Amino acid sequence: MKKTIVCVLAAGLAIGSFAGLHAKLPAAPPKSEAEKAAEADKAAAAKAKEAQELGQAQDKAVANWKKNKGIVEDAKPAAKPAAATTSGKK
Repeated sequence: MKKTIVCVLAAGLAIGSFAGLHAKLPAAPPKSEAEKAAEADKAAAAKAKEAQELGQAQDKAVANWKKNKGIVEDAKPAAKPAAATTSGKK
């Protein structure tokens, strides 16, 4: 008796899973013009924010690189070192 109940429950679970996987959802209602405009504005704002964040990250990376390389922005350019008097050849 227990074996029959377990088999029936397993079969019901399998059929329910199969039916659930192949069920179709109803189509979403079409968007109104106001919803489309709001979505476009939101996308434009997100794009502008991402561009601003990218610019800030690039500025920070450049400043960090200059700091670690020892480059000073407002200083006069360093004079070129004099050419060596010996060529190093024997």
